[in-house]
Amino acid sequence: MPSGQPLRFESHALGRAFHAAHVRLGPRSGGSDLHGHADFYELMGVVDGCGEHHAGSGSHPLEPGDVVLVRPRDRHAIAGRPPRGLAFVNVAFPAPAWEAFVDLTHADPEGTWNRRREPPLLSLRGRRAVAARAAFDRALTAFQRTPTMLDLVRFWSDVLDLAADTDFGRLPGMDGDAGAGTTSAVRIAAATDSDGAVRPEWLVRARAAMHREENLRDGVARLRELASVSAAHLARSMREHYATSPTRFVTALRLERACALLATTDLTVTAIAHRCGFASQSYFTRCFRAAHGVSPRAFRQRARRAFVP
Repeated sequence: MPSGQPLRFESHALGRAFHAAHVRLGPRSGGSDLHGHADFYELMGVVDGCGEHHAGSGSHPLEPGDVVLVRPRDRHAIAGRPPRGLAFVNVAFPAPAWEAFVDLTHADPEGTWNRRREPPLLSLRGRRAVAARAAFDRALTAFQRTPTMLDLVRFWSDVLDLAADTDFGRLPGMDGDAGAGTTSAVRIAAATDSDGAVRPEWLVRARAAMHREENLRDGVARLRELASVSAAHLARSMREHYATSPTRFVTALRLERACALLATTDLTVTAIAHRCGFASQSYFTRCFRAAHGVSPRAFRQRARRAFVP
C-alpha cells in the first residue's frame, strides 16, 4: 500500500549522523509499502535470500552482494521471494551530508547517479560481496552506540572503494547511455550537477568547509570569504548549481548541527544557539520550530526517548 507522505530522516534518527537497520522480509510478507524520502538517501546492502526492488518504471531482482543507492526523489518498495525471503542492511543518511561528500571526493564525477531514472545498483560478488557485508555490519554496530560523522564517512568510503573500476550498474529503462563512461569512485574529476553542468571547484570546497563549527558561526560572511567571490556571484552560483541561496544553505547546516548537539550533549539551548551561529536563543527557536515543527527542547526530549535501549 503506498505511503502518502515521504519519510523524513528526523522521524527515524533524531540528531544522529545516520540510521542503520537489519531488515528481513518473508517470502509471503507482501513486502514494504511503496514510499518516498523527503530529505535523505539510503544505501541498501543485500545479505541473504532474494527479492524484488520495485522502483521507477519496473521491478528488478535483488540477491546477496547487491548494493542499491536510493535517492530522495525515488519512490520504491522491497519484497522477498521464496524460499527464504530477503534480508538486507539499510543505512540512511541526510541528503546534504551525502551531497557534500560526493562533491568533495568527486565520487560521481559525471553526475550519473542522480540523472538515472532508476536507483543505481552495484552488483558485488565473491570477496567484494564479503567486504560489502562487513562494511554494512560495521555501520549497523556503530548505530547501536552514538554514531558519528566519522563512522558515516568510513562507511561511504568502504562502499565506494569496492566500486572502484566498476559502476553502479546500468538498470533496464535507463536513459540512453547515461551510465556510459562513469569513472572509478576513487578518481578525481570535476563535480557536476544532476543535469551535467560542472560545479566550480571553489564552490564545492567552500560548501564543504562550512560544515566546520567555527565557519558556521560566522555564517554567510564566512562562506563568501571561503569562496573568494562577490556576494552576487556567490548567490548566482548557489542558485544555479544547488537550487538554494547562501542564507538558506547556511541556516540548514546550522540546524543540522543543532540537531546533533541537542541529541548527543547536555549543552543548554542558548549555548547550542551560540555554537551554531544564531544571533539569539529566540531566533534559533523560531528557525528550529519552522524547520522541525517542535521547539529545540521538545526535539531533545523526543530524541532521548527514541534511543533509550
